[in-house]
Amino acid sequence: MLFTAFLVILGIAVTTPVSAHCDTMDGPVVKAAQEALETGNVNLVLIWVPEKDEAQIKEAFNNTIAVRKLSPEAKKLADMYFFETLVRVHRAGEGAPYTGLKPAGLDMGPAIPAADEALETGSPDKLVKLLTDATENGTREEFSKVMEKKNFSADNVSAGREYVETYVPFIHYVERVYEAATAPAEGHYIEADNESGEIQIHAEETKMASAK
Repeated sequence: MLFTAFLVILGIAVTTPVSAHCDTMDGPVVKAAQEALETGNVNLVLIWVPEKDEAQIKEAFNNTIAVRKLSPEAKKLADMYFFETLVRVHRAGEGAPYTGLKPAGLDMGPAIPAADEALETGSPDKLVKLLTDATENGTREEFSKVMEKKNFSADNVSAGREYVETYVPFIHYVERVYEAATAPAEGHYIEADNESGEIQIHAEETKMASAK
């Protein structure tokens, strides 16, 4: 009966609209869940949810521990139920939508892996260089576009408009880079399908590429 009840709960969980770095099977939330289940220490996952949601996660954890002992199949289903529940509650705590667990190995671009590596190694040097190079390259590229159109004749309205078409994106790019570098990080991450069908992660509030 316990297993049947669990399947009903699982059915509800997996039909919830399922999305980010924390939504992946190799992301930090699921990794914490896997360690918690193997060690029996629920505290390893409580840090990923608000205090008000602790009771819900503890209940899901205890149910999972009980069910996963029944069989290898039950263990697999129980673990997935716990991953889904934990990530969903984590996302809700961040005020972000939940669109389901994503497979491991997604292409998240260079920034997120570099950030994780910096935390693992204790050195931000490679991460700082990555971000500095990207900012410098982007700024120089946008600047170059404006300079190519800057020296137009006052009587050439068409050329002047071409200048404005490069000036505005340049100013917006600079503004967004500065705001991203100085403002506190907020929000979460969402996933978007690119033209190749791959899923990539990008910031909800700031997409530098959109200025290009």
